[in-house]
Amino acid sequence: MDVPTYSATNAPVPEGTIVIERASTAQDLGPKLARTTADVVRFLLTNGEMVTATQSLSDEMIKLFAAEIGAEIRLVDPGEEQEVELRKVLEFDDEDDDDIVATWPIRPPVITVMGHVDHGKTLLLDRIRSANVIEGEAGGITQHIGAYQVEKNGASLTFIDTPGHAAFTAMRARGADATDIVVLVVAADDGVMPQTLEALDHARAAEVPIIVAINKMDREGADPDKVMSQLAERGLIPEQWGGETMYVPLSAMTGDGIEDLLENLALIAEVEDLRATPEGRAAGSVLEAHLDIGRGPVATVLVERGTLRVGDPLVSGAAWGRVRALINDKGENVPEAGPSAPVQVLGLSEVAESGDGFIIAPSEKIASKVAETREHWHRLASLGRDASAAGGGAKLEDIFRQIQSGETATLNLIVKADVNGSLEAVIDSLKKLERDDVKLSFVLRGVGGISENDVQLAATSNATILGFNVRPDRKARELAEREKVEIRNYEIIYKLLEDIENAMLGLLSPDIEEVVTGDAEVREVFRVPRVGSIAGCMVLNGTVSRNSKVRFLREGTIIWKGELQSLRRFKDDVAEVASGFECGIGLSDFQDLKPGDIIETYEEREIPVT
Repeated sequence: MDVPTYSATNAPVPEGTIVIERASTAQDLGPKLARTTADVVRFLLTNGEMVTATQSLSDEMIKLFAAEIGAEIRLVDPGEEQEVELRKVLEFDDEDDDDIVATWPIRPPVITVMGHVDHGKTLLLDRIRSANVIEGEAGGITQHIGAYQVEKNGASLTFIDTPGHAAFTAMRARGADATDIVVLVVAADDGVMPQTLEALDHARAAEVPIIVAINKMDREGADPDKVMSQLAERGLIPEQWGGETMYVPLSAMTGDGIEDLLENLALIAEVEDLRATPEGRAAGSVLEAHLDIGRGPVATVLVERGTLRVGDPLVSGAAWGRVRALINDKGENVPEAGPSAPVQVLGLSEVAESGDGFIIAPSEKIASKVAETREHWHRLASLGRDASAAGGGAKLEDIFRQIQSGETATLNLIVKADVNGSLEAVIDSLKKLERDDVKLSFVLRGVGGISENDVQLAATSNATILGFNVRPDRKARELAEREKVEIRNYEIIYKLLEDIENAMLGLLSPDIEEVVTGDAEVREVFRVPRVGSIAGCMVLNGTVSRNSKVRFLREGTIIWKGELQSLRRFKDDVAEVASGFECGIGLSDFQDLKPGDIIETYEEREIPVT
């Protein structure tokens, strides 16, 4: 007897590309293609596939049925469908409609400040916004991106501050991508430097107007003509020479020329006619993200369109959450933020990735589903990296031996940093050090202090732990000693890169070793007139000695470095206090003491070169 051929229902097939999740069942597939579950099962049966209504279908089965009825489909991984739907919601059809864009209100320009390290970018912004952010920076480098908004003649200007060191190229590039105008800062006494040219390349790649701020005009030897000549060779012809590039001589130290710069920026913004709609769901970029004590994950975001409001369901990468609070650059809580406004967002489930976009989802359910899906695939990718890294790693001291014996050495690394921006920059810089005979494998990369879990993972995968602006706690340090795990801590990126590069060349020969002599926990803070804050401490480990070098730690992150100014037991000055005893500690020039902070004392010992 002949088997009857299958005939699909004559219902019209949905137009366009239909998104279908892999491993869908007949119950899931049928309605999306305007067919019944029975239609799908019957068709597959006639093609030799015995399936039930609730059985997962293979990719081939789904494609076969779609081809039979003439439907155009796109297969996505499980859970990804919500993300596709979210993208559809946020596809703005009016983006390229000039008539509609012309009706949108003027938005503040986003201005990125770039230039060579130590040419005065941060001090320039400090002058502009009248807030000191340069104290305590390590190695003269702005370690984190900051975004600030200032007022000029009733109009707002948004500034993004980017680090000048070449190691932070990725962060600087991200700033250029999010900007409307670039201010290229060049020191009048130094002239054009390598990182000046890097910044110029990023600005040109962003295809935005460039204005040159010739800084340090107050210094002896300032030569603005030299700067203009050097940049003219790179295509930035000054207006006074018949070109189109504005050059503004100024001094961030004295404040001269700042007003001229702001007026020129306002003029360029007016010519550019920058517009954005405050209507609809907000979308933008994450400039920076970190884990804050007491507030949880905090993300600094730049709104690019729409209005971000407290209570909105926000998703950025694998992080999501209902916006609990919005804090502007002045530290004030605000109910909403419109286009070009930089704000800190509280309420996310985890630390977002710097450089990721953020969007407001139609509902918390969709936001959580999208974030969970992303996290799932990130985790799978991470497991793959861990599996490949777990075998045959090498410590720094082993690299030279492996190279000498002709082996391909693999250096497994766990990298922890204080914020995501620094972490990203360190990882990118380390990747550039790879050679044919020495490979780097990143077992783990994360934000926050070095924990026992990090040490355990390092012991399992034979990895070296690199800490940038973070420290291990006492338990992690003790576990590292037992497991023979190497922890290297850095506060200046030059030193970190130099050590790893030397290790990879087989030249590592540290001659100074830091030895932790003791740590004390702050239990109570006393305010003494004419003296300042005194920390009432319990010595937890080792011995705390007067005049020791000190690191001040909060949740594993280095807050301050200096020396002990005073050490007392009751009312008596003492030379040292042993573990298990209470004492009063005064620090040389640090007053921001809180219960639970750790004061770690250390000494530097010379290690003979072997």
